[in-house]
Amino acid sequence: MHDFAAIFGADGPLRARVAGYAPRSEQIAMCEAVAQALADRATLIVEAGTGTGKTFAYLVPALLSGRRILISTGTRALQDQLYWRDLPMVTAALGCPARVSLLKGRANYLCRHRLRQAEESAPRPSRDLARVRAWAAQTKSGDIAGVTELREGSPVWGLVTSTIDNCLGQDCPEYARCHVVQARREALAADIVIVNHHLLLADLMLKEEGFGELLPGADAVIVDEAHQLAETAAQFFGIALGSRQLIGLAEDMLAEVLRAGQDVRVFGAAADDLVKATRDLRLVFDRVPGRIDWQAFPADAASHLLRLREVLAHSTEKLAAVSTQTAALEHCRARAANLGERLEQLLEEGPAAAVRWAEITPRGFTLRLTPVDIAEDIAGHMAARPAAWIFTSATLAVGDDFSHFSERLGLEEPQTLRLDSPFPFREHAMLYLPDGLPAPAAPEYTRHVIEAALPVLAASGGSAFLLFTSHRALQRGAALLRERLVDPLPFPVLVQGDAPRDELLRRFRAAGNAVLLGTGSFWEGVDVRGDALRVVVIDKLPFAPPGDPLLKCRLDAIRRRGGSPFLEQQLPQAALALKQGVGRLIRDMQDTGVVVLCDPRLTGKGYGRLLLASLPSMQRTRRLDEVAKFLQRHGRAAA
Repeated sequence: MHDFAAIFGADGPLRARVAGYAPRSEQIAMCEAVAQALADRATLIVEAGTGTGKTFAYLVPALLSGRRILISTGTRALQDQLYWRDLPMVTAALGCPARVSLLKGRANYLCRHRLRQAEESAPRPSRDLARVRAWAAQTKSGDIAGVTELREGSPVWGLVTSTIDNCLGQDCPEYARCHVVQARREALAADIVIVNHHLLLADLMLKEEGFGELLPGADAVIVDEAHQLAETAAQFFGIALGSRQLIGLAEDMLAEVLRAGQDVRVFGAAADDLVKATRDLRLVFDRVPGRIDWQAFPADAASHLLRLREVLAHSTEKLAAVSTQTAALEHCRARAANLGERLEQLLEEGPAAAVRWAEITPRGFTLRLTPVDIAEDIAGHMAARPAAWIFTSATLAVGDDFSHFSERLGLEEPQTLRLDSPFPFREHAMLYLPDGLPAPAAPEYTRHVIEAALPVLAASGGSAFLLFTSHRALQRGAALLRERLVDPLPFPVLVQGDAPRDELLRRFRAAGNAVLLGTGSFWEGVDVRGDALRVVVIDKLPFAPPGDPLLKCRLDAIRRRGGSPFLEQQLPQAALALKQGVGRLIRDMQDTGVVVLCDPRLTGKGYGRLLLASLPSMQRTRRLDEVAKFLQRHGRAAA
């Protein structure tokens, strides 16, 4: 075993390479546990509190092990950080070079064939398409993250990248120069491969998006941001059919028919029918946005679903008549048939252990059949591919108990390690539990939350996140806050939805005293350090909406086997989500601030003690004057 204490020590090689580096006993403890798991090909779960330095704690033993390792992350941003920053830094510090490969889903790579088609169908290329063309002549990897001048949501990306549905595979005229094939080839030859959870699951399931070749050759799999894996797996192991896939088929079908010189009138009518049937079905759901159980579909949804089935069958039949003429037309036929088969499966009752539901967005929909329990599937696939499996995140345990996480993934008797954050929460953070708030179900509850937050914001001079558990409460909170503040506003007010998340965070950091109101994605994965963020306000305990169809089925399954849905599912999930939200505050050794938890159930219900015990140890108060003194003592006070 290597001397990890020396490597991570005050005179070790990492200190010379990493600005502001300081030794942390928690980091060394995690590193040693990971190294042992790699050597034993064991299963290890590590909860590493904020500031542990978990990335280096698994990269160092991974590199020194000399083994072939897959690292799976929750986001593309973390993939890029590992590949471009963290791994080069650690390999240089250790003097331990390794072949490292970054592998993303195919939609992240330029498709040369579709780029050429886009240019042919647009005699006057748009400015965005011209930029892609210029970049395409220079790029080696084809990773579209290299085109920084174009916004992520630019329509051009849909024209010049491929999906599983529209990729022609070996029939593509550009297959020999395909960026996806090149990336996969490099991954197979690498010592360390960085993927995301979707690709990991695809490889585990031998689905096309993965290789079916990466895992059998890996000695270890390290899953970072592991708290996201079970939910991703539940979606991945099911069946999905989305409006984007249907409209994409209609567009590609018409384009390929034109290129083949077929009768556009016949196929134009079929494509129009498919688009119309898709959009008509979306309009049915206008009255029920969000997630909806199949049994709760509007009454007229059934006829529209049957119409969509009829239109897909007609498109498949028309394409079959011409599919022998080009590989692209045959591919369109196969796509139409596959989408038709998925719709047939969705229209059937399905197994009792799965739930049928729909996810409705402002512009589209996805129909889903999702397994309620994926533990047996995951465990079976892991057992078939023996390797060390290491799962890590800042939020995996409820107190010291990892059973909620391990049972969802079917992990039997894993080794576990929980490491507290090395940050001085006790000295640098205060937990404020406002007194006198009504029950969260009270009609004017959000007004009371804003009333409780305003004096704290006055004491801090802004510099706050207000995190809400629903979009409705978010919008109500934003309106109330602006109503109460006097023009000119004492600090900028930023609201989720007014701009893309990354742009809102840029403005927040730049302002230095802004107040940002958010929900969902702002509860995790957001890192703001220093005086720009000194207060985090949370409106309610983050229990999942009881009407969520997937949650309802999970709770019913627990109930049927005699368990407690609240204790086994709802409470652990709320505890982990609360830890994520609270974790936004202290991101650095020097950070200070106040967490305001408004929900009176924390002190009025027995389970509130468990939730509070799951949080980092902080000073605690119910007095506003102590909050003001704390903020004044620890930095900038309101002028």
